[in-house]
Amino acid sequence: MTGGHPAGPLARLLAWGTVLYLLLPITIVIPVSLTDRRYLSLPEEGLSLQHYARLFGSEAWLSAIGQSLWIALGATAVAVAAGTLCAIGCWRIGRRSSELVRVLMLLPLIIPGIVYAIGLYRWFGWLDLLDRVLGVTLAHGVTGIPYVVITVSTALAAFDPRLEQAARGMGASLGQTLRWVILPRIAPGIASGAIFAFIHSWDELVLVLFIASRRVLTLPRKIWDGINENLDPTMAAVAVLLILFTILLLALDGMLRARSGR
Repeated sequence: MTGGHPAGPLARLLAWGTVLYLLLPITIVIPVSLTDRRYLSLPEEGLSLQHYARLFGSEAWLSAIGQSLWIALGATAVAVAAGTLCAIGCWRIGRRSSELVRVLMLLPLIIPGIVYAIGLYRWFGWLDLLDRVLGVTLAHGVTGIPYVVITVSTALAAFDPRLEQAARGMGASLGQTLRWVILPRIAPGIASGAIFAFIHSWDELVLVLFIASRRVLTLPRKIWDGINENLDPTMAAVAVLLILFTILLLALDGMLRARSGR
């Protein structure tokens, strides 16, 4: 829609061309994961699920999936706690200084990932957090904060401040107002931020390449090592599961947004 009028044929063509350009490289992974060959290629004689069976029977792949899951959950908890408190604090202050704080919280998205990773490498070296689950969790948690700040700030923008004033006028403490009035109203924004923070940690690779080695082997790192060492089609099966898992999380986010809009 442009200016209230339906888009023209050229606009539709460009839109669909962009969608296909983005989706085709992803969809090609699906037939590759079903190949009957021992290397990355399209099926030649028929479809096969052998690489999925190899994935679920491999201790190395399952360990990488489990480690990524725990790191993503821990990073999401850090991002949600810090990002929500930051957004609420900026909302309550309501001054120009709060806008500066919001901008600072977005720096992990603005600064190139490799620059941030180099800085973390030096800093984590001093703190003895290199190649540790705690170090990767903190790094992913910090870089996930912007997603939570954005979604929670959007939810707070639609929050009626008179509800808070009414609660305080009836004798509720600040903690009670936050717990029973503010947080339930912005819960969809918090959940949306948590989903995006989880996806970010689940898929993140650059930071892991810099601050982790063999003791912390996340799923993206395992895929990266597999590409460098061999071309096992099991990686394609993992990629398909990652795509499906991400689509499921995005669908969940869409459901939460639809319910909050009612």
